Amino acid sequence: MRDVSFWLWLVFVVGWVALRWPAMRRARKLRTRDDRRDTLDIALLVDCVIGLAVLPIAWRLGVFQGIGDRPQGIVPLVLGVAAGVAFLWLFRRSHRDLGRNWSVSLELREGHKLVTGGVYAHVRHPMYASFFLWGIMQALLIANWFAGLAGLFAVALLYVLRTGREEAMMRSAFGAEYEAYAARTRRLLPGVF
Repeated sequence: MRDVSFWLWLVFVVGWVALRWPAMRRARKLRTRDDRRDTLDIALLVDCVIGLAVLPIAWRLGVFQGIGDRPQGIVPLVLGVAAGVAFLWLFRRSHRDLGRNWSVSLELREGHKLVTGGVYAHVRHPMYASFFLWGIMQALLIANWFAGLAGLFAVALLYVLRTGREEAMMRSAFGAEYEAYAARTRRLLPGVF
């Protein structure tokens, strides 16, 4: 069952790469008007790569030598697949709704628009919500306490340390328009948080 779970996890990660790659290629061609990328931002992204990809692969290759392994049952597998499907759907919608306004780091594009439609009409940070779903999917599919939970911790750290900076940048760029948007939408869960 562990092998099946790992390969399902890998299918979702490859799906993420297939969705992210074209957006990254497009983003490289666009000019930036406000770049607030710094060492912390880069460190948080590296932390996510380690937690969401490197550690699960290291676990599968036997680096953990069984330390932290847990049994894998059908219920976590099914719930993990459901979380993975939700993750890819929300991730794809977030990218589609952002269009040319997306950036991997703390940047605003020339001609940047405040996106308030699509999934952004319901939450301010749907892409972070999708990454939390990735972390949940990983915790359910990777049958190791350390590698399984590493993604969720990495995403939580990214969210806690980065969203305040992102929102400050948006307030600076869009002023009252962003304030009104923030007042009517929650951060991650519609109507809740």
